[in-house]
Order: sequence, then structure tokens, then C-alpha cells
Amino acid sequence: MFGSFASSRLALTLRRLRGRFGISAPRVLVRTHLPWYWRALSVVVLSGASLALAGWIYDAGQRFAGFHQGASEHEIAEMHQRIAQLETDLESARKVANASESRLRIESTAQERLTVQLRALEEENTRLKSDLATFESLAGGQVSNSGLAISRLQILPAGGDQYRYRLLVAQTGEKKEKEFNGILQLVATVQRGKETVMMQIPAAGDPAASQYQVTFRYFRRIEGTFKLAIEGRIQRVEARLIQDGVVKASQNVAL
Repeated sequence: MFGSFASSRLALTLRRLRGRFGISAPRVLVRTHLPWYWRALSVVVLSGASLALAGWIYDAGQRFAGFHQGASEHEIAEMHQRIAQLETDLESARKVANASESRLRIESTAQERLTVQLRALEEENTRLKSDLATFESLAGGQVSNSGLAISRLQILPAGGDQYRYRLLVAQTGEKKEKEFNGILQLVATVQRGKETVMMQIPAAGDPAASQYQVTFRYFRRIEGTFKLAIEGRIQRVEARLIQDGVVKASQNVAL
């Protein structure tokens, strides 16, 4: 009985050993024990290597694609320099353009002044030629017995019911050595409706009559304006030189 018990116990022990170390025994993983700081250091080293490798791959990809950060920064710097140079050139061009514009403006102003002066000289030349023709006609004896003459009478509208008058008065013969003192009188023939009205300028008692006083020895050019006291259309204007209440010379013009 004891023998059977011993044999059964031995058999159980053998089965256990076979199950632990036999083919069906569980696998055992043997690991070497490392401190935690070595493990952390290895992680840091691997991470750094990975980042370096990633950076190298990224840079290699940019080089392969033709886009490199260093080259791009160099090109950007060159573009900034070029832009700065262009801005400097633009500012210089603006200064030159402003100076040229100022010169052109000055030249244009000078040209306009010369044009105005030339026009004035041409008008003066025409006026002198007309005056010369007038004086030649006066010298030829086309004057009144008083030696006074009125020529180049002009009546021009000045806007509204105002008119501008221009005329030349001259004195010839022996009496030219004596100064003429008198007044200029304008007589306007005005058509008002169906009636014709004679209007004298200056009218009797006109406070502006003093501006029609005329004094000269040889000749004088007279200009001025007058205003119609009545509504109507001027048909004719006669200019008179009056001295001591006597008409010494006259000329009329139709409008």
C-alpha cells in the first residue's frame, strides 16, 4: 500500500516537472534589468536622431524640389535690396519730373506772357497805323474850320444797357499851339417802339459830367462808358467837341 502511494506521488511529481519544463511548459522571457535614467537617455537619443533625420529628409526634399530655405532667404534679401534701389530711383525720377514740370510751368507762363505782350504790341501797332492814317488825313486838310477833328469813333456794347465809346481827337493848323479846353458830348439816337428819342450824354445836371471834360493840345485818345437812361435800341451816335457852347467838331457812327 505504501509502495502504491509512493509510486503515485512520484508519478504526480514527474507530471508536474514535465508540465513545467517539458514541451507544453509556458514560455519564459528573460529581460536584462536597466535603470530608468538609462532608459530615458536612450529615448532622448533616439528622439534627437529621429528629428535630425527628419530635418535632413526635409532639407533634402526642398533641395530636390528646387526650393531651399537658405537660397530663398538670399533671394528675398536681394529682392529687398532691389526694391530699396527702385524706390530710390523712383524718388529721384519724381524729383526730376517735378523740376521738369516746374520748368515747363515757368516756360508756359513766360510764353503766355509773351503771347499777351505780342498781342498787345500788335494791337498797338494797328492803332498807331490807324492814328498815322488819321494824322495824314488831318494834314491833308480834312479838318473843320476850327482846326479840330474827331476820328475813329467806336461804340461797343459792354453788357446790359451799357456801351463803351472810343475816339481820337486832334488839333491841327495854327490853332494847335493853343490848348483846347472843352467837353465831349455824345448824342444817341434811340429807337423805342415806334418813336425815336434823342438822348444827350452827359445829360443836363448829370453829376458825372466832369468825366467828359477834354483838354489837349495836339491829339488825345478818349475812352469811356455810358449807360442808356431809357430802354431801346441805339441806331446812331454822334460825338461832339464843344467849347464855350459851340460845336467845334463832330463825327457820327451808325450801329
